[in-house]
Amino acid sequence: MTPEIHVRQDGPRDAPALLLIHGSASSSRSWDALVPLLTGAHHVIRVDLLGHGRSAKPADADYRIPAQARRIAAALDHLGVATAVVAGHSTGGSSATALAEERPDLVTALVLLDSGPSLDTYIAPPLAPPSGEPLTDDEIRAAMATAFSRPGYEPPQELVDDVRAMSFASFAASLQGAREYLTEKPLPDRLTALGTPLLVLFGEDDRRWRPSSALAAYRAVPGARVEPLAGVGHSPMLEDPPRTAARLLAFTARSATP
Repeated sequence: MTPEIHVRQDGPRDAPALLLIHGSASSSRSWDALVPLLTGAHHVIRVDLLGHGRSAKPADADYRIPAQARRIAAALDHLGVATAVVAGHSTGGSSATALAEERPDLVTALVLLDSGPSLDTYIAPPLAPPSGEPLTDDEIRAAMATAFSRPGYEPPQELVDDVRAMSFASFAASLQGAREYLTEKPLPDRLTALGTPLLVLFGEDDRRWRPSSALAAYRAVPGARVEPLAGVGHSPMLEDPPRTAARLLAFTARSATP
């Protein structure tokens, strides 16, 4: 495993593996509220993608989605994980899909949480990378506002700190890599070609991607389970962990293998 990638494991090592992949400008800590609800049934593995969280942030690295997927595969190989259900939030769904493309032997099923299917469904103002000037907590929280819809919800301070820790180069290159991946081929087309068992959870109040268009796009994937979440926005694992965990566990109970 490349040493620059931070990996965390929770739950029994002999349980079915469940890999959680965060989205852009986030980290593995975005899953903190969900993980305790999953470890009774799973060996839960989280990674900080290169350029994010506690992983390295080299300026000259390849931040494209397939490269991130190959790093994740190397980390799982190092851990001795032969198969896993893979869940990705937001652009983490692109990394999860790319991992299944790169290593179909490794990914037994996919779960996408509010992952935009194509760029034409994006409705929020474009995210701007940090300019080099230090950002205040209030500025970061304002930029993160479209990631949530629950009234009064405040993102954890740890996630605010992780945004501040990103470099201009890693932020900008990660966003560009995510755009390129969707431009090359929308997620539903990729998922149709894969044929991997798929669950899509999408908040009906998502403020970054148009929910009605996203849900329709994923329903076109043969065999996909597509479940809208009422009263939830772009980050269901943070806004409503119990309901998100219940949907995820019901799916993995049918899909995970030891």
